[in-house]
Amino acid sequence: MRCLCMAAMQAPWGRALSRPRRSRSCPLARMRPVQKSLCLLLVATASLALLYLHVWSPKPYSAVDLRNRPDRAPEQLLGDPLLGPANKFAHIPFQLKEEILALLPRNSCSCEVAPAGKVPFSKQLFSQLYSLDFTATFGPEELARLRSRRDREYQSYRQRTQSPADQLLMARANSPLEYPTQGVEVRPLRTILIPGLSLQAATQKLYRVTLTASLGTFDVAAVVEGVTAQGEGDSRLSLSGARLDNLNRQLQFVTYTNTLFHPDSADTVQFATDGHEAFFTIRIRHAPTPKLYNPGSSGDGSDYNISALVTIATKTFLRYDKLRALIASIRRFYPTVTIIVADDSQRPEPVGGPHVEQYFMPFGKGWFAGRNLAISQVTTKYVLWVDDDFIFTPRTRVEKLVDVLEKTSLDLVGGAVREITGFTATYRQKLSVQPGGAEGDCLQIRQGYHHLLEGFPACVVTDGVINFFLARTAKVLQVGFDPRLSRVAHLEFFIDGLGVLHVGSCADVVVDHASKIKLPWQKTESEKQYAKFRYPPSADSSVSVKHGLFYFKNRFKCMTGN
Repeated sequence: MRCLCMAAMQAPWGRALSRPRRSRSCPLARMRPVQKSLCLLLVATASLALLYLHVWSPKPYSAVDLRNRPDRAPEQLLGDPLLGPANKFAHIPFQLKEEILALLPRNSCSCEVAPAGKVPFSKQLFSQLYSLDFTATFGPEELARLRSRRDREYQSYRQRTQSPADQLLMARANSPLEYPTQGVEVRPLRTILIPGLSLQAATQKLYRVTLTASLGTFDVAAVVEGVTAQGEGDSRLSLSGARLDNLNRQLQFVTYTNTLFHPDSADTVQFATDGHEAFFTIRIRHAPTPKLYNPGSSGDGSDYNISALVTIATKTFLRYDKLRALIASIRRFYPTVTIIVADDSQRPEPVGGPHVEQYFMPFGKGWFAGRNLAISQVTTKYVLWVDDDFIFTPRTRVEKLVDVLEKTSLDLVGGAVREITGFTATYRQKLSVQPGGAEGDCLQIRQGYHHLLEGFPACVVTDGVINFFLARTAKVLQVGFDPRLSRVAHLEFFIDGLGVLHVGSCADVVVDHASKIKLPWQKTESEKQYAKFRYPPSADSSVSVKHGLFYFKNRFKCMTGN
């Protein structure tokens, strides 16, 4: 090699890449074909090594902190700060309108029923009003414990479900008009004060603003001296006055009343003055009713009460030996956790034992139908989904998954599955939909994840996980499992949940997979029948059904993946 290199170095510059001349003083030159092959092999090996390092080396993912989310501003409730004079306008007199004030929401509510007058045949003519005090159900000590737990759960619920898009934002006067850009909300057919309205105009003889709506009416909760209001109780309100401060004080008392019922809509309000106009929306909706789960007591308050927080759900079909092994392994670590089994076997076998609920279905009803049935019976905050051929081990730490969901905004977190070969899989998938034209959208599926999960070193944020996950029960029920997917399905649930489910994955919570290795002559009739249903041919109708749902239900024209 040294002779070849020296020969190349001694060649003229223009011939540096030409073949070196033979030299009798360099016996290795006769081995040139072998040397060339070795060089090519080294180059190919180095290229493959670089490609491997590029593809499989850890990517510099950023970590995202999901442990805390900004709370939204409360709705505009009637209180002293709103009705009291602002420092800037303290000198401006006003007179409250009691009939309008009575319509505004306050910081407390009451279920007291006003006594009805003595009207003949009132029971026959009118429905009877009633009032129930739910706190009377509990004793003082139990009520205090429940209230404390409920407050913690409610704050967690608010942090998890509220978005920065719900926060109240104001547009300061780039034009002369100031108004709220988002975060104004009213209950259907109710009344609110509109916050943030103001006019910042140059000096003039008369100042005038108008507000126009389509789904409600305007009024004023107080009358300010020196301001003329026209259109009170109508969808168009005009305010005018010679003093700008007086007009702005009047704008602080403008109310909006929704008049067209809709459980979730929005009214676009026009706010205008001479030569300028702006638009903002008032959201009209019933605020979602929280669905809270009692976490139970863990004794010293330091650990989670898994039996009160988690239900384990599974679907079985013709594999009772696997199911019994799963239940036995769960009982080693979680003796009192409820296990729910959905069973569509042809000849059902009851699976007894404490804290086990088995629900029978028509024969061969299907995979997702069984998931729906099992999870519909869950009454705890979280549901842990497992296959009926999994085995719990000391590494199957459900407490870790609970900790992730309790402390983050994630809705679902998957674990890892260890095969009999020793390989451990997490099956992390990134999903995205690219908007298309009239033919439909494009679904993209890629292996991997988006971020590391700060505070949990072995966890990441992704879109789809393996068939072993802990999830918020209410969120899973919200997405549901399409029962038309009867035999081959899993990722379809996460595709349906795109935009609804916030998904993570933790590689350090592992469940074992029972061995699938069995010689053909050792298989039982049940195992052979199971294989026919579980592994249909590619032309099977279940595959056609899946593709048809993608095309019509999800409006996809194609899918790519890796």
